[in-house]
Amino acid sequence: MTTFLNIVSRDLRLALRQKSDLTMAVLFFILTAMLFPFGLGPEPNLLARIAPGIIWVTALLAVLLSLERLFLADYEDGSLEQLILSSTSLEVAVLAKVLAHWLTTGLPLILAAPLIALLFNMDSDAMTILLIAMMLGTPSLSLIGAIAATLTLGARRGGVLIPLLVLPLYIPTLIFGVGAIDAAMNSLEAGAVIANARPHLLLLGAILLVSLLITPLAGAAALRQSVE
Repeated sequence: MTTFLNIVSRDLRLALRQKSDLTMAVLFFILTAMLFPFGLGPEPNLLARIAPGIIWVTALLAVLLSLERLFLADYEDGSLEQLILSSTSLEVAVLAKVLAHWLTTGLPLILAAPLIALLFNMDSDAMTILLIAMMLGTPSLSLIGAIAATLTLGARRGGVLIPLLVLPLYIPTLIFGVGAIDAAMNSLEAGAVIANARPHLLLLGAILLVSLLITPLAGAAALRQSVE
C-alpha cells in the first residue's frame, strides 16, 4: 500500500508541474462539446436528445489524448526499468498509475460534465445519472487504455496505434453510458429514473470490475515485454 500511494503521489506531482497536459483533456472535452450547438442550432429538444451521445463520445476522445503519456515518460528516463528490476509488484504499479491518470483526466471530466449538460438543456434527473455513469465508466476508460498504452510502449507512432486498439474496447462502455442517460431522460415518473437506468449502471459496474481484474495482469506482462 505504501508503494501504491508513493507512485500515485509521484505521478500527481509530475502532472501538477505540467499544467498544460493536466488541462488539455478537460479543455478538449468542453470546447469540442460546445461546437455542436453552434453546428446544429439552439433547438432545446434536439440538443437534449443528442446530449448523452455527444458527452460520452467527447469524454472518450478526451481520455484518448492523455493515454500515450501514461507510461512513456517512465519508459524514456529509465525509471520503468528500475521499477521492473526492483521488488515492487508491477501489478500494483500499473494500478497506481491508472489511478493517477484517472484523478488527472477522468475526475476533471466528471466535474466539467454538469456544465456541458446544462449547455445541452439536460434535466436534473438525467444529469444525476450522467454523473453516476461517468463515475463508473471513466475509470474503465483509463484501465482499458492502460493496456493499450503498455502494448504500444516503445513502438513507432504509438499514439496512432493506441486509438486503433482501444476504440473497439470502449464501445460497451459508450453504449451502456449513453443508455443509462437515455433511460433516465425517457422516464415518465421521477421515482422511476434510477430503476430505469439501473441495468445500464450495473453493466458499467461489471465492466469496471472486469477491467480492474484484467488490467494489472495484462499491463504488467506488457511492461516486462517492452523492457526486454
